[in-house]
Amino acid sequence: MKLLNYTTKYLAGVFFLILIVWAGLLYYALLDEIYDSMDDGLENQKLLVLEKASNDKSVLGQNEFEDGYYTIKPIVDPGDRAYRDIYSDTTMFMQNEQDFEPVRLLTTVFKRDGKWYELRLITSMVEEDDLIEDLAFGLLWLYVGVLATILILNNLLLKKIWKPFYNLIKQLSGFRLDKPEQIKGDSKIEEFNALYESVNTMLNANIEAYAAQKQFIENASHELQTPMGIIRSRLELLLQKGDLSDSQLKEWKVIMDNVNRMGRLNRSLLLLAKIENRQFEEAQKITVNQTIDDILLNLQALFEHKEIEVDKIYANEVVVHANAELVYTLFNNLIKNAINHSDKEGHVKVMISGNIVTIENSGEAPLPVTEIFKRFYKSNAASQSTGLGLSIVKAIADRYHYEINYRFANRHIFEIVLIK
Repeated sequence: MKLLNYTTKYLAGVFFLILIVWAGLLYYALLDEIYDSMDDGLENQKLLVLEKASNDKSVLGQNEFEDGYYTIKPIVDPGDRAYRDIYSDTTMFMQNEQDFEPVRLLTTVFKRDGKWYELRLITSMVEEDDLIEDLAFGLLWLYVGVLATILILNNLLLKKIWKPFYNLIKQLSGFRLDKPEQIKGDSKIEEFNALYESVNTMLNANIEAYAAQKQFIENASHELQTPMGIIRSRLELLLQKGDLSDSQLKEWKVIMDNVNRMGRLNRSLLLLAKIENRQFEEAQKITVNQTIDDILLNLQALFEHKEIEVDKIYANEVVVHANAELVYTLFNNLIKNAINHSDKEGHVKVMISGNIVTIENSGEAPLPVTEIFKRFYKSNAASQSTGLGLSIVKAIADRYHYEINYRFANRHIFEIVLIK
């Protein structure tokens, strides 16, 4: 949800609550004003009837409402009720409506020629349910109108005000540490200018750290390769002399294996660093089927050595836009992993269906799902593996937003969902 719509949601909720409270107060204020107006009218009608009764004695015989809006009937001495007005709400049958309708009633007493009379006057009043209905519709339209106004303001005025912010987001979304560009922006609003300045300061620090890290990785890799190359050449020279005993040959093999392992480890760590630093940017269209075929051909000797049966099932051809070396490394590591975790005379299957590549291999025990993609994880501590193969696979998958999953169903199953 965008920022403008997010704020509108809260404004709409707050305004709705305010409108409900305001509607209640308005309703009771209107009722009070209506009652005051009706009571004033009844008071005026009372005075007119009393004046009329003083001049026309026949008025004192008006004892039914059918003949007018008032009735007069003689009563005994009212005592404390004398000259006191009583207002009340009641209903009366209306001929035009053919139903009982609410009316306001004024009851009072007066004295003429030594006799007491009760005067009752009525006037029609607004029906509360009609008032509530009309008020509700009016407030509803007011609410809709205010919301429409807020949305228009958000999309015209506020959107223009927030333009520097969205410009900053656009520039940051395309920012790359390996190809840095200055974040540019100018606004009349002081806070936005401060934001641009802070972002540039932070990015400059990250650019410097990235450059230093990249330089360190390259230097460290180069410096490590040099002594390892010297050690390897010296060991090979020592072997060529041919004067080593059996025990010395065993020691030589252990040293050479560890030197080779150190070389593989150095190359793997360097590859991981390059992937995470996005140093493999050149992308091209790659046919995954052909890449897997090349890998299987290159690993054929290893399959034959372990007597592993290989099946491949391609339901379709899948093409991705990525770095060729990384795609090759991704599937090469997965297939090598399948070989390493298959027993002799085992079985490996590679399948492509849609944009999903599945690599299966025979196995007896599942691998820990939470651990297999961690760096230096090895199911067998004595293995000569660097423990970085699947970490590299995960780094490449994350780099291209591929989804990779593992499960065990009497065999190891890796699924890679590719983005074409």
